[in-house]
Amino acid sequence: MDAISEVIIMPVGELFILGFFGKVVPDWLKAFAARYGLGGVILFDYSCRTLEYDNNIDSPEQVQRLCAEISALPSAPMVFIDQEGGLVRRLKEGRGFAPLPSAKEFNLLALEEKRAILTASFAEMRQLGIHYDFAPVIDVDYNPDNPNIGRIKRSYSADIAEVEANAQLVGEVAQAQRIGLCLKHFPGIGGAVVDSHQEFMDISDALRDEQEELFYSLAPRMFGNAVLVSHAIVRQWDERPMTLSASGLGRLRRRLPDTLLITDDMQMQGLQKALGTREACLQSLKAGIDMICIGNNLLDQEQEMAGTAGYFLENLRDGNLSGSAVEQSIARVGKRKALLAA
Repeated sequence: MDAISEVIIMPVGELFILGFFGKVVPDWLKAFAARYGLGGVILFDYSCRTLEYDNNIDSPEQVQRLCAEISALPSAPMVFIDQEGGLVRRLKEGRGFAPLPSAKEFNLLALEEKRAILTASFAEMRQLGIHYDFAPVIDVDYNPDNPNIGRIKRSYSADIAEVEANAQLVGEVAQAQRIGLCLKHFPGIGGAVVDSHQEFMDISDALRDEQEELFYSLAPRMFGNAVLVSHAIVRQWDERPMTLSASGLGRLRRRLPDTLLITDDMQMQGLQKALGTREACLQSLKAGIDMICIGNNLLDQEQEMAGTAGYFLENLRDGNLSGSAVEQSIARVGKRKALLAA
């Protein structure tokens, strides 16, 4: 088989975590998975299109059906969800799901109460057919006025030891219930002063060594061993956001050679203003990311996803994207699929 043929059949869809609008799998996503493969799907309850809670999630029974439909697609994509607790939880009590307090509130509970809450939540996710939770948040609460972390109680504590202890407990319970975890947001955005959904965050003066080290120590101990990379800028490493930074991602890869590296949503405004989705995704893969997350919620680009996968294949064929690096990323994804399907 010649090199071009190998590129053409490379399942680049394994590099994608895609979102879609609606309570059933749409035809475009079925076609995408059949043609390119598909690494994962991300579920949302709120729709930025309709400004209502009418997206993928209605009830436990409906979510279970949807997850089964997703898992039955070609290449058996994994189902991802943001279920941190508090304001950032897609499975809400009002729809019949298990309660989950914010990280800040959770930190104040007794140990056995924490364990009971986590066990109920992760057992429910497993029963629904969800594979990965984009949690826990291990950003230390260095700036309580941070609009995206401190102000909305997404950090456990300003004490890094408390953050670590909570994350370890979450990891222990998730492993028992066989739910993959993805630590976020590398390299640690607790000290930021802007919302990453709107602008690039420059955390050059806010990042502390102890925060970065927490990712390296915790990730291998988490079931599923994954890290979500933020769009933050650390000028002493690179002028580019972490998701596009070969030097930033290189720091991660050197310390965490087996960890699955996933981008924060590539439709956030900072990236959109600078590059647009397709080019930003390509640059992220070239920099060393394993999976790119495109929620199709902040923007509706559902019909552009096949073109983006085709663009990756073109760049593989032209040598602009490393075939060996892509193969390694696809292998990391495959390892998680096998782990979480068991």
